[in-house]
Formats: sequence, C-alpha cells, structure tokens
Amino acid sequence: MKHIIILGDGMADWHRDDLGGKTLLQHADVPHMDWLARNGRNGLLKTVPDGFHPGSEVANSSILGYDQHKVYEGRGPLEAASIGVQLEEGDLALRCNLICVEGDILKNHSCGRLETEEGDTLIRYLEKELGNDRVHFYTGVQYRHLLVIKGGDKRLDCTPPHDVPLQTWADKLPKAQCPEAEDTARLLGELIRRSQELLPLHPLNRERARKGMDMASSIWPWGGGFRPQMTPLTETYPQIRRGSVITAVDLIRGIGTYAGLRVINVPGATGLWDTDYEAKARAAIEALQTDDFVYVHVEASDEAGHDGDRDLKLRTIENLDKRLIAPVLEATQSPDAERRFGDKVAVALLPDHPTPVALRTHTADPIPFAVYAPGLAPDSVQIFDEDAAKEGAYGVLEGRQFIDAFMQV
Repeated sequence: MKHIIILGDGMADWHRDDLGGKTLLQHADVPHMDWLARNGRNGLLKTVPDGFHPGSEVANSSILGYDQHKVYEGRGPLEAASIGVQLEEGDLALRCNLICVEGDILKNHSCGRLETEEGDTLIRYLEKELGNDRVHFYTGVQYRHLLVIKGGDKRLDCTPPHDVPLQTWADKLPKAQCPEAEDTARLLGELIRRSQELLPLHPLNRERARKGMDMASSIWPWGGGFRPQMTPLTETYPQIRRGSVITAVDLIRGIGTYAGLRVINVPGATGLWDTDYEAKARAAIEALQTDDFVYVHVEASDEAGHDGDRDLKLRTIENLDKRLIAPVLEATQSPDAERRFGDKVAVALLPDHPTPVALRTHTADPIPFAVYAPGLAPDSVQIFDEDAAKEGAYGVLEGRQFIDAFMQV
C-alpha cells in the first residue's frame, strides 16, 4: 500500500455565531472531504504535546511521528535545512519574519503580500548593513527568512509575530531565560531596532508605501534552535522506501529534509490563498508513481486565519476540496490506479492545528482526521468536521499514534 497525506494547514476552527453555530468546515461545501470521512475511518489527533507552543513545526513533525521532547529545536533550523544553509556547531538559527510595524503597533506578521523577490532584495540589504562575522541573514520565501547567530544561546522567550497582530511590539522583544542568554537577547533586540531604522529608507519600501501597501518595516526573529537530530522515516517505516514532500513553506521543506523526504518544488505554489492547487495535485499524482509516501501541505487556510478573514478561509477550504483533493481521489481511486501507481493508495486528510479566524493565531485543540484505504472498513462518520470526528473509530490519538495507524492500513 502507498500512502498520501493531504494537510490543510490551520483548516480547523471554532464554532461561530455568524455561521449559525457551525465551524468553517461544517459550513463549507466539501464533498470530497466528506467522501473520505464517509468511506474511511475518522478520529481526533492531539498534534501539540502538553507544554509546547502550537506551532506548525511542532504539529507537522508530530504528525510524522517525531517525539517533540527529543527533536524539538524550533523553526529556525528547519528553515535552514529547507534553503540549504548548513548549520555548524553553535549556530543558532532563527526564523526571521519581515513584518509591518506602524509606530508602537505590530500591524501584521507578513507585511501584507510580499513577493520572494522583494524579500530577497531586503534581506540582502540587511546582510550588507547588519551582517558580520557573527550575524548572517539568508533569503527564504516571501516574508519568511532566516537569521543565524554564531555562538548564540537558544534559551530565549521569543514571541511569534502571528500571535500578536495589532498589539504593541516593544514589550514583545526577545527576553533571556537565564543570565547566559542575555547577550543573545540584547543582540536580537538591537538588530530589530536597527532594521526599523534601515528598512523604511529602502527604495522598495518607499515604493510600497507610495502605492498604499504595507512596508516590510522590521525584522522579527523567533523560533531559534540548533540542528535537530531526526531519524529519516525510511528507517522507521519499512513501507517507505522513497518519500516526498510538496509544500510552498520553508518550514515544511525543512521537516521533510530532516525526515529523509525529497522536496518537490511546484511552480505556482505560493503558500497563500492564490496557490496553484491543481499544480500541487498533479505533482502529488506524479510523485505517487515513483514514491511510497507523499506529504502534501497547503498553507492557504492558515494564512487566511491569521488575517482574520472568514470568507477567504472558507474559500481556501473549498478550493482544497475541489481543486486538490478531487483530482487526487479521481486518480488514486480509478479502476486502473493499482496498475498506474504500482500498488493501492491510502489517503489521509487532516489539518495540523486550528487557526481560528476569531483568534488569528494557532491553538492546541485536537484536530479531525480521516483515513481512507481500499479494503478498510468505514466507521459511522458521514462528514468531515471537528464534531463528527469525535465519533470516529480511532477515538483520540496522540503523537505518533496517527502515522503508526496510517502506515498499517
């Protein structure tokens, strides 16, 4: 049996009065998600262990079976792996957002719509102005970049910028958790302040401001850590001889790299609402012809949740259903599928964590999942949503229980 996981980042949500008490998944028109629930087995999955922040790095690596107490090092090292930055011993890697601040307020975590080419221009500018033997900036994707501090101390409290939209930023600066980390905290604070002096002066930002667009007016480092120790999935699951990951997000590429999966870059995959769902579906179908395991990650719903845009998030959920899940199911469940792919194909669908529109950030609530495989007896669940999954045959799973169960079908 081959296996494909389709993950709608941040897709789960809360019940809303303006939707008659329904969640967005319950309100959305998602016939293919419902098909998977109706013809498969369902359950809830706790993707964020107690004591961990509900970040995508925690949730996605947990879904793949990694024990966070053993492998967690923050987002930074995962971003480094995804863009080919080799971390040496003592290199502290931090995710480095380009954000928009206006006065004392952190307006948004992504400076609106920032193209990768624009981000590259600004990161190169910062490297020239602020980089030195100890500090280096590296270009990632869109607003998501990398900062490496040689000899840095990871014992810091760094607030993720998407957790504090429209709040004051000065009281959220990195703080040391111990005296030994004070130097690193001071350095990060100084880099943030210097970036706020430099970035608004750049011609690119001046042009964005002239057009009424948000400027990338500050950096925001967070999620720091050192190179993690992760065992490749091929060494844990004999069913996986070759696997791949499809995503537009550096973080997920990094997890895939450490997990021993090949990274498939899809033209038109943006990590936003306008991502090319059909291209991702085609890439997944093609990968299944050679690979035993495919992990398809779609970021769009998470970004809509962070923006607090209910209607956009609904549209991203429905786009995932009709434009990605539908063609994948059509291909993998067709009469000639076993001949085409060399085996039968099992499909799992889930988010990694909720990103409630009302909250605009992640929560650690258990998320719904559905598993379909030819020959797997379905349970009584008929639709895919947060409430229906509670009645599923799998019950409530934690950590690697999900992927263990999925790889056994």
